[in-house]
Parts: sequence; structure tokens; C-alpha cells
Amino acid sequence: MVHFTISCDSCVMDGTAACADCMVTHLLAPARREPLAFSADELRAVQLLARAGLVPTLRHREAD
Repeated sequence: MVHFTISCDSCVMDGTAACADCMVTHLLAPARREPLAFSADELRAVQLLARAGLVPTLRHREAD
């Protein structure tokens, strides 16, 4: 199974205005520095919820 690991520590958007409206920030608070792992199915579900306006969008961006 494919997993996507997301961490605020690796996000280039960390500390910007986008961070306040990021789905990951809401899921990880208050333990914001712990990585979050999504399966491919979970990531698709989160994207569908975001498109429907039910959760904030995923604004995580890894540095190249």
C-alpha cells in the first residue's frame, strides 16, 4: 500500500499565511511537529472533502 507522509517540518509553506488554512495544520494541532501518514485512498478522500468545502485544502509543499 502506498503512503504519503506529511510533516510541517518539511513544508516550504510552514509559517506562511497558507499554514493557517491548511488541512494538515488542523489535523496535527497541537502536536504539530509529528508527521502524518495518509494511504492513497485516505488522501483521495481528503481531496474530495476539500473540493466539497468540508475541510481546508492540503497546502503542504515539499522543498525540491
